[in-house]
Amino acid sequence: MIVVLKPGVDQEKKERLIQWLEHQGLKVHVSDGELHTVLGLVGDPSHLDLDLVGSLEIVDKVSRVTEPFKCCNRHFHPEDTVVSAGGVPVGGGHFAMIAGPCSVETEEQIVTVAKAVKAAGADLLRGGAFKPRTSPYDFSGLKATGLELLRIARAETGLPIVTELMDVRDLELFADVDVIQVGARNMQNFDLLRELGRSDKPVLLKRGLASTLRELLMSAEYIMSGGNEQVILCERGIRTYSDYTRNTLDLSAVPMLHELSHLPVIVDPSHATGMARLVPPMAMAAAAAGADGLMVEVHNDPLRALCDGAQSLRPEEYAELARKVREIRKVVTA
Repeated sequence: MIVVLKPGVDQEKKERLIQWLEHQGLKVHVSDGELHTVLGLVGDPSHLDLDLVGSLEIVDKVSRVTEPFKCCNRHFHPEDTVVSAGGVPVGGGHFAMIAGPCSVETEEQIVTVAKAVKAAGADLLRGGAFKPRTSPYDFSGLKATGLELLRIARAETGLPIVTELMDVRDLELFADVDVIQVGARNMQNFDLLRELGRSDKPVLLKRGLASTLRELLMSAEYIMSGGNEQVILCERGIRTYSDYTRNTLDLSAVPMLHELSHLPVIVDPSHATGMARLVPPMAMAAAAAGADGLMVEVHNDPLRALCDGAQSLRPEEYAELARKVREIRKVVTA
C-alpha cells in the first residue's frame, strides 16, 4: 500500500504519521519527490482503516499496490534511484560504462585492460575472481588472488571494481569491492540475497537464464527488504529457442523494468550473444532502448583468454564502441 502526502506537508505531522504507521507493525519507505512525498508500506496493512488514513489532513490519497514486489516498485518510489557505484552514479540519467575481462588471469592482463578501457571512457572495471562454470574442469577463477589483482588495477587506474560473489561464506573477502555482482545462476540464491540485504554494498543483480521480470524484481526485493536499497538490475539474455546465439537479449526488458521499478537497468550484451561481433550492435541498441549502462567484456588477447574469449572485444574495438554509444546517448537524451 502507498500513502501519498499533499505538497508542502508539515514535517512534524509527516513524522507523526510515519511513527504511527510503524507502531502498526509496518515498515515505511519514504520517497520525497519534487511535488509529493510517497510513503510505501511494507507488511500486512489489512488491519488499517484506509478511510481513516485517507481522511487525514496531510494525506492526498491511499492506494494498494497489487504487485508482490514493494520496495523496488515505482509506485513506492516514483523518482529514479541513483546508485553510487564506488562513487560513480548509475541511473536517473547517469549512464555507466562497465568493462573488463571475464576472468582475472594475471596482474599484467588486468592492469593492461583496465588502463585501456579507462582511456576509452569506461567508468568501472569488471573482472571475475570467482567464476561459475558449467564444467567443473574449466578455469574457475583465481579467487582471493584475483580480488587482490583487481585492487591493484583499481590503484593503477582509479576505476571502481565490479566482481561476482558466488558464496555467502566469501563475503568478508569482498569488504573493499565497490560493487558486488550476483550472477544469473545465483539470482534466486535467497540466502545470499538476504545477506547482501544486510550489507551496505551496491549490488549488480543479473537476470537468471530463464527468469521472468517479476522473478528478477522479487530477487531485488529480497535485497531491498533487508535494508540495502543500492541495487542495479542487469539484463544479460535469456534462454530461448535461438540456436545461433548464446542467449537471446531481451531489450524489451529495459523499458518494461523502468516502468515497473525505480531501480537502474543496465545491459550485458557479451553474455547475451556470446559472440564478439554481435556485441557492438546489441550494445548500441541497448543504449537506444534507454539502458542506464552497459557491461562489456574486454580482453587484450581474446584468443588466449581463459574464459569467454569468443565474446570479448579487443581494447581498440571497445574504444570504437564506446565512441558510438556516446553519440547514441546524445540522441536519446536530447
